[in-house]
Amino acid sequence: MIELIVFYIFGALLLGAATMVVVMRNPVHAALFLVLAFFCSAAIWLLLQAEFLAIALVLVYVGAVMVLFLFVVMMLDINMVTIREGFARYLPFGLFVAILMFLVMGLVVSSDYFLSDAFSTFSHVREGYSNTQHLGQTLYTEYLYQFEIAGAILLVAIVAAISLSMSKAKVTKAPNPGDQVTVKKQDRLRIVKMDAEGKE
Repeated sequence: MIELIVFYIFGALLLGAATMVVVMRNPVHAALFLVLAFFCSAAIWLLLQAEFLAIALVLVYVGAVMVLFLFVVMMLDINMVTIREGFARYLPFGLFVAILMFLVMGLVVSSDYFLSDAFSTFSHVREGYSNTQHLGQTLYTEYLYQFEIAGAILLVAIVAAISLSMSKAKVTKAPNPGDQVTVKKQDRLRIVKMDAEGKE
């Protein structure tokens, strides 16, 4: 009974925080509400006995990704008028996507897929059961090829990002020591003789 009450509390906080992420006009406040949503999701995963996923969510997303987002948002000069105009322009499309997502989630939750015997293993904690060990065995046995393909895609994305950042010609005003050593007086100084102008 207590677990159900805690689940409803964190579920309500998660829905409220996710809603505020979309509604808030200040991007810093929206990012902070997203941090709250991550914490609530981690708490729900703890209730579902997925300790490794909960800790990974807090460490990776809250500890690294969201800190990066906050730094970028606070360092950029964001034009709030443009953001508000874009929000009003894409509001009908956003509502359509939200309704479509709710319908898909309703179909998934109402199906009998989660009531099958495949999930009966996680209904109770066995003695000596390790969620991290089970996740690692599943990831590196049944989904090994998918895991390697995802790693290869991330590697290609990193190489592409580095190549794109290095391809641009960098315009710097730093002096070249070789040019400074070989410079001559005629290259830097020019004496111009002019006739003196008298006062009228």
